[in-house]
Amino acid sequence: MMDKNLWEVYNNNQLAELDSLSSAYKLFLDAGKTERECVSEVIRQAKAAGYRDLAAAEVLRTGDKVYAAWMGKSIALFNIGEEPLEEGMNILGAHVDSPRMDLKQNPLYEESGFAYFDTHYYGGIKKYQWVTIPLAIHGVVVRKDGTKVEVAIGEKEEDPVFVVTDLLIHLSGKQMEKNAATVVEGENLDILIGSRPLAGEEKDAAAAQILKLLKDTYAIEKEDLMSAELEIVPAGKARDCGLDRSMIMAYGQDDRVCAYTSLAAMLKTEHVKRTSCCILVDKEEIGSVGATGMHSRFFENAVADLMDKMGCFSELKLRHALANSAMISSDVGAAYDPMYADAYDKKSSSFFGKGIVVKKHTGSRGKSGSNDANAEYIAKLRKVFDDNQVAFQMTEMGKIDVGGGGTIAYILAQFGMEVIDGGVAVLCMHAPWEIASKADVYEAYRAYCAFLTDMR
Repeated sequence: MMDKNLWEVYNNNQLAELDSLSSAYKLFLDAGKTERECVSEVIRQAKAAGYRDLAAAEVLRTGDKVYAAWMGKSIALFNIGEEPLEEGMNILGAHVDSPRMDLKQNPLYEESGFAYFDTHYYGGIKKYQWVTIPLAIHGVVVRKDGTKVEVAIGEKEEDPVFVVTDLLIHLSGKQMEKNAATVVEGENLDILIGSRPLAGEEKDAAAAQILKLLKDTYAIEKEDLMSAELEIVPAGKARDCGLDRSMIMAYGQDDRVCAYTSLAAMLKTEHVKRTSCCILVDKEEIGSVGATGMHSRFFENAVADLMDKMGCFSELKLRHALANSAMISSDVGAAYDPMYADAYDKKSSSFFGKGIVVKKHTGSRGKSGSNDANAEYIAKLRKVFDDNQVAFQMTEMGKIDVGGGGTIAYILAQFGMEVIDGGVAVLCMHAPWEIASKADVYEAYRAYCAFLTDMR
């Protein structure tokens, strides 16, 4: 534990490393605004660091580094250690999906001369935060022949952007009487994409113009949008925040801030006694469901494949390997915001500049839906952090009955392994733009490095 703010204790070398990490992190955020883009960027960085595809490997041994990607949306990286895999792994697990809006499968329509894309929001959002801000479209369109078109519109200076409109203040008397949950309805989160009619078209001419542009630019037909995954995210790059440049403001820091620091720690760590692992998964924001969420068998299958190629697979050894593992569920915490102090228990809150946020449990009300970490495991983790001079803070998410949240921790705990939540404190969580302290980003990276090498 540390009472001082980290900015007061870092030396010049640490500050230089912090700046370098922060710059690389912002580039990662810019490159990965969707789970698919994140996994592609992770694979690129992993290959550059000497990792190879597990599927292509025939025989594996101590010192080998491999990754296993699944459906382009989830990935697990392994650095094989000296100790038998049956004795367990040190695992970092984060998610790379973030709250957003998705296009519906029949999205294009026209109303009163305006062309729109119909959307369905994904994850927990305050809907009113998504109106009148510049938006971008990212994702893939897959044609019937299986060919795939990657789309990213709204990020370059020369690109157009998109918007969800809002009612002008002059006419919003009734709207302003609504509560925050309904002031903007989910069905009204449709993005405005055009207003220029296609010459010669008499009906839905603005929508026809959009279809022509899609066909001319991407060779996409209207029917191809049925087999598309197109996500609507805030347009713009990650930026330094504050005159002192002490913070980062960007979309998707829940949970890409923990995904990136976990990845950076994994790639930095060379030789390990105990096999290290980094899992980055999809669908956490909607319950970790589906084939690419943590509830799937993707990770278990990857470990089984790893053990088979090491010549040590059996169903019993697989179960032992998972049960004997230790994990940090790397997910963000709610940073204390003095503007909304009534929502927090200050004694148990996360603060900027005080290090990685460690949560014995998440959940809501009476710890519902939570993994509640064991005291023995917390003691081991404290020793690892203290031995490596890592700053950490033990916290909860707000006052007990105000709200709550969850992570993937409880899912991995079902294997019998020790799991605890540990990540970065974030302001404005789930908003289009979230804020994190550069010092906490750096300290999370240091914490993850220490965990991968020293946890026993």
